Amino acid sequence: MSIRFASSFVVALVLSLTACSPDASMTTTSPDGALTIGVELQDGRPHYHVEAGGESLVAPSPLGFELEGGPPLRDGFEVVKTAQRTVDTSWTPVWGTQDAVRNHFSERTIRLQETDGRERQLDLVLRAYNDGVAFRYRWPEQANLDTLRIASEDTQFRLTADHTAWWIPDDYDNYEWVYRETPLSAIRDSAAAISYNSYLEEVDGGAPDTSEKEAAPGTVNPPLTLRSPGQERYLALHEAALTDYSSMTLRADPKTATTLHTNLVPWPDGVKVKARVPHETPWRVVQVADRPGGLIESHILQNLNEPSKIEDPSWIEPMTYVGIWWGMHIDKYTWDQSGTHGATTERTKRYMDFAAEHDIDGVLVEGWNEGWSTWLSGDSFSFTESYPDFDLQEVVEYGREKGVALVGHHETGGDIPAYERQLDDAFALYDSVGVPAIKTGYAGPIRPEGVHHHGQQMVNHYRRVVKKAAEHDIVLDVHEPVMGTGIERTWPNMMTREGVRGMEYNAWAEPNPPSHTVTLPFTRMLAGPLDYTPGVFNLTPEETMPDHRVLTTLSKQLANMVVLYSPVQMAADLVENYEGEAAVEFIERVPADWAESHVLDARIGEYISIARRVAEGEAWYIGTTTDEKARTVEIPLDVLEDGRTYVAHIFEDTPDTDYRDAPHAYRIRRGLVTASDTIEASLARSGGQAAILEPATAADEENHAALK
Repeated sequence: MSIRFASSFVVALVLSLTACSPDASMTTTSPDGALTIGVELQDGRPHYHVEAGGESLVAPSPLGFELEGGPPLRDGFEVVKTAQRTVDTSWTPVWGTQDAVRNHFSERTIRLQETDGRERQLDLVLRAYNDGVAFRYRWPEQANLDTLRIASEDTQFRLTADHTAWWIPDDYDNYEWVYRETPLSAIRDSAAAISYNSYLEEVDGGAPDTSEKEAAPGTVNPPLTLRSPGQERYLALHEAALTDYSSMTLRADPKTATTLHTNLVPWPDGVKVKARVPHETPWRVVQVADRPGGLIESHILQNLNEPSKIEDPSWIEPMTYVGIWWGMHIDKYTWDQSGTHGATTERTKRYMDFAAEHDIDGVLVEGWNEGWSTWLSGDSFSFTESYPDFDLQEVVEYGREKGVALVGHHETGGDIPAYERQLDDAFALYDSVGVPAIKTGYAGPIRPEGVHHHGQQMVNHYRRVVKKAAEHDIVLDVHEPVMGTGIERTWPNMMTREGVRGMEYNAWAEPNPPSHTVTLPFTRMLAGPLDYTPGVFNLTPEETMPDHRVLTTLSKQLANMVVLYSPVQMAADLVENYEGEAAVEFIERVPADWAESHVLDARIGEYISIARRVAEGEAWYIGTTTDEKARTVEIPLDVLEDGRTYVAHIFEDTPDTDYRDAPHAYRIRRGLVTASDTIEASLARSGGQAAILEPATAADEENHAALK
């Protein structure tokens, strides 16, 4: 495994401070001169605007806040000073899709002060990158404002075109939806098709919850991805550096169909944010690209976060893993001991044997601890007591002898007080026996009643858990999370998240459509790494057929291990379904850490081809997938080093493969390629191609002909 240490160095820094007249127009422009974000006062209220190449992307849009128990903080301002700086730095992620990230931006900070005698102050911080713009509010320390109780954040996005939009509805608790493709204007009249309670009913037959959590019509959860009417520009709206604040959702204006209002997830008493001054909001981000792949290749969210707070991250290692997980979703095993218990010492050892034999780093074990029989009943789980047929110390030591780590599991059922009471002991236990990674879960209504998954209380809870994990040298894979906002730069042990309608839905609900995983890279994955759990080989489990199955080919499952990036990447199937399959070679070899990534070709919701170079070495992996349409994609290999020969190992659909009628058919072909060559990916319906390209040895050149 590679270890990459976070670092940063300043290349250039220019800072100026000026006093301004109250009606001054203030802007900052991206280093390449293409993007501009600016602020102006209209009758004392600040408005911001965004332009690209002189064309308006966001028309002047109001800013400000409603405060509970006091006058709003949005009108009667004057500008008292501004500061301008330009920064060009580079930093090295501990893990990721690139081994170095450039952080190059121009920034303007504008201090506003009320003129009505209250003289409260508010800073607006604007940043312009080549791949997008961002702004945040900041409350400096001041005599006239010491606490905040935000009733609403009145930020608007007055978009200037009726873009094509890819979006999911907002329900404050759940991101597990299939993305919709509609005109932006259609969001206003949309209605949610499912509530969080309905989701829980699908999972386990119903859950006690007296609160109403249905998504309201006309609301969306970011990232919101947009394509301009002329298809020459792609946008994404999101937030970065979400810390001690409520998650942002977006609400369509009831009258102006292309205007979106910021909506914050509330506390049980209706207040959106409670804080002390000084304080700052997350960044409000508008990504901009001239092609779909440009959105994926951007690192703007991470750049808007602070550098790593972990001084020595050498214990943080990307990994691939298998697990005792899919068997429960297809009803082969149970989490508790009421049926065929999945998480036994014997079965875990078998999985560890498989992992060791196939060079897989870890084994996840769910259902190891007491409490599963009373899940969702409150104060259910023990995070230190194993079921009688599971010996934690024994399986960890068994894995250590074989070079296989145990991936622990903490399912809270949403009972936050019970989990936080046990947090110290739970992490200390895993630390003492040598568990380096934990998958956490929050599948259920949050307790106390009325608290939402995506509100400020839970944002702070998730951060407490990340910090606690870091104290014990443990990395996290968080399920039912708050959406990623780039904090993995600051806390690189926060490695991956779910927050998606993932693989498990194929086992017990309406299966994910073929377009789903060719939409996610441009939507959910703009927020960060994704634990989708690909790699299923038995696409038609007898336990779930005919109603529930995986709607892909086997080759697409392999390709998704490249396309759907996660530094903690699961091959999700039962290990017995991998035995004897030649395609398991790809799972044995695919890494979870990359030095370089490029989107070669893509169309949102239709197909994608992405190439990644390994973090250690010179090999490239390419994943190419399609929706329900069979297609041929030409893959240029100009990412390869010129003048060098590579041996290509291609795992792909056959002419007879079809995701409905023959999903398991695949073939492997091998041959020599160079940077001047093109690979033809002939994709079946909902099919894929996974390729390994590694520098050819003399023996390879002797034993292989040119790829055909």
